[in-house]
Amino acid sequence: MARPPVADTAAGPHPVTRADSLALRTSPMNAFWRSFLLPGWGQATLGRKLTGGIFVAWEGTTLAMSLKTRHELAYLRRTNSARADDKRREHEDWLVLLGFNHLFAGLEAYVSAHLSDFPGDLRLQAVPGGFGGTVSVPIRVR
Repeated sequence: MARPPVADTAAGPHPVTRADSLALRTSPMNAFWRSFLLPGWGQATLGRKLTGGIFVAWEGTTLAMSLKTRHELAYLRRTNSARADDKRREHEDWLVLLGFNHLFAGLEAYVSAHLSDFPGDLRLQAVPGGFGGTVSVPIRVR
């Protein structure tokens, strides 16, 4: 159930209504299906544009290479080349990578949607004899 808009009284004499942040949050399954169908789409809705861009770039690479190897395979079959079997395996490899890109993009979006409201207060610093880290995790008690 969505919460009603909350009036923002700090904006001035005319309050501006804004939607509650929980109502705008993308559900994990929604993010999964978006990125599974089109890698990078779920990441873009979660504000993870660099990660989404990487998935889009790899999608383009694997798609272009699978099309290239398919055309080469057609040529090798027309000429009855002995290399046709090797090219068929290469084409299958690119198709598998294309499928894995969809799967990994969906899984990454699913996990990112679950962690979207988790605070990112991880700090690493150098200390004598190595390095150390601190994490602050707020706990909400109702």
